[in-house]
Amino acid sequence: MTAELPVNEIAPGTWRPNRSRSKTIELIIKVICGAFAAISILTTIGIIGTLIFETFAFFGDLPLELSKDDQSVSFFQGILHFLTAGRWTPLFASKQFGIGVLISATLMITFISLAVALPLGLLAAICLSEYASAKVRRILKPVLEILAGVPTVVYGYFALLTVTPFFQWLLGPLENALPWWPQLEGFNALSAGIVLGVMITPMVASLSEDAIYSVPQSLRDGAYALGTTKRETVWSVVLPAALSGIVSSLILAMSRAVGETMIVTLAAGANPTLGFNPFVPVMTMTAFIVQVTAGDAPYGTIAYKTLFVVGMTLFLITLALNVFSFWFVRRFRQKYD
Repeated sequence: MTAELPVNEIAPGTWRPNRSRSKTIELIIKVICGAFAAISILTTIGIIGTLIFETFAFFGDLPLELSKDDQSVSFFQGILHFLTAGRWTPLFASKQFGIGVLISATLMITFISLAVALPLGLLAAICLSEYASAKVRRILKPVLEILAGVPTVVYGYFALLTVTPFFQWLLGPLENALPWWPQLEGFNALSAGIVLGVMITPMVASLSEDAIYSVPQSLRDGAYALGTTKRETVWSVVLPAALSGIVSSLILAMSRAVGETMIVTLAAGANPTLGFNPFVPVMTMTAFIVQVTAGDAPYGTIAYKTLFVVGMTLFLITLALNVFSFWFVRRFRQKYD
């Protein structure tokens, strides 16, 4: 009769694996992964910290700069001037710092691009998900996503050298027949917005197609059982079920359009004009950042610090869009078993 050993003890002579090496390797992997995660977090904190520090430095120097033309300007008056002034000329002799000029141009080009990307991208997603066969879908989707790989500088020159002359030729008879019709200039927001919309179309189409494709087939079958047609099923059942994913794709594309640089720099011009006329040159926030980094402003001056306050404004806009996207997805997302 053999004696029974306690549960936690191992009989003598029993083989036991050596786990010390695997534990050491796992610890090294954890340290490496944690270090890379920490680098990404610290980089983000460093970027945000730099923007905040330089933004406060800008608003600290702004009252002194504005006081050259006025007797005295307080700190809060400087902020009010920054938010409400109708001119943006920090690189001129008579300096004005109305950020609304850059924001209006950025939003105008962004909405023009969305007006192009929304129908093209959404209809392409519906075609790929609901009407195209599996073989056609495997071919068309990679071909559509090739547009996302084209360098933005190519899009910019395409807008400047091809799209703008085409629209000038197309709108020429209207300009001659209607004296009040605005003339499309060589640099304009219209061409930049249209080409930017073409550039973000693959993003809208791909993400929307994934959202539509993930809708359970049982919803479609239930709609067909009620006697609905293909079109009625798509517009009344499938699209509402995929609404959160579609809206997320649009907001992501909008964030991409707000931060686009080369297309607006090459095609939209560099004229800081307040308004929403797409036929004239405008200056977006990213185009101004390119202008400052080209060396037009001496280091340490308030004109140089506008680089960071414009970057901070751009960051806040994209952050607001991402927060809204996160809220919308959590609020309207539908889960299916």
